[in-house]
Amino acid sequence: MAAALWLGVLASAHGEPVRVRIVAANLTSDNLQAYSPDNGNHSNPEGAGARILKSLKPDIVLIQEFNTTVPVRQWVNATLGEEHTFTREEGRQIPNGIISRFPIVESGAWDDPVLDNRDFAWARIRLPGGRDLWAVSVHLHSKGETSRATQAAALVRWIREKVPADALLVVGGDFNTRRADEKCFQTMRGVLVVPDKLPVDDLGNPATNAPRNRPYDLVLGNAGLQRLEVPVELAGLTFPGGLVFDTRVFAALEKCPPAQAGDSGVPFMQHMAVVRDFKLP
Repeated sequence: MAAALWLGVLASAHGEPVRVRIVAANLTSDNLQAYSPDNGNHSNPEGAGARILKSLKPDIVLIQEFNTTVPVRQWVNATLGEEHTFTREEGRQIPNGIISRFPIVESGAWDDPVLDNRDFAWARIRLPGGRDLWAVSVHLHSKGETSRATQAAALVRWIREKVPADALLVVGGDFNTRRADEKCFQTMRGVLVVPDKLPVDDLGNPATNAPRNRPYDLVLGNAGLQRLEVPVELAGLTFPGGLVFDTRVFAALEKCPPAQAGDSGVPFMQHMAVVRDFKLP
């Protein structure tokens, strides 16, 4: 078979690469640590998290504090669409969860040895073409670097025990880290790639807490996934290492509705969304 024809057959058989957008989201904005739906007229500040997610159009959301003021299925349908599946920890005060445009074929929670109001939520997601992506949603301790290091060590043990060595893996969420060189990152480098250049906003700021001075939130892949990273493109802007989405500074916000300029600064909004894109063969 001629080389050109053979390449054409391969392209037809395998299809085009699939761009997958993964977002870390601890975006509750009320004092009950719960998500409310966007009511369409921007009068409810509690719906800011839903508006931000609508604007970003993620394929996979690693979500924290996954309580909702309406049934979860209803909130997911209204925010991301009926085609999205989800998993959420049960019996936890502020559960972690995962929402996916692709089928979740298996899910559960791994024990967090430090905290009892949430664990490490995980899901095995079936990607187009039949390959699996393992996703883990985390919310580390806010009160101590030593506690976060303990949690990171437990997470690494769970990953090595449960996730196949050749699998694609993403871990994301609210790490509550104060510095980019915390011990927990050194520990996680055993199974994950912590990029030298983190996602940034329009102004080049990688911090993700409300005052924008600490790197709380991250999306981290293992070596197999990291190799597939591509720049985040949103509203005509390009972010080579990923995007920290702050509606207060995003220059082209009018091109990605329904988020409003003040949504990242509403009362009790303590985190920014973090966006990374990957192109999967």
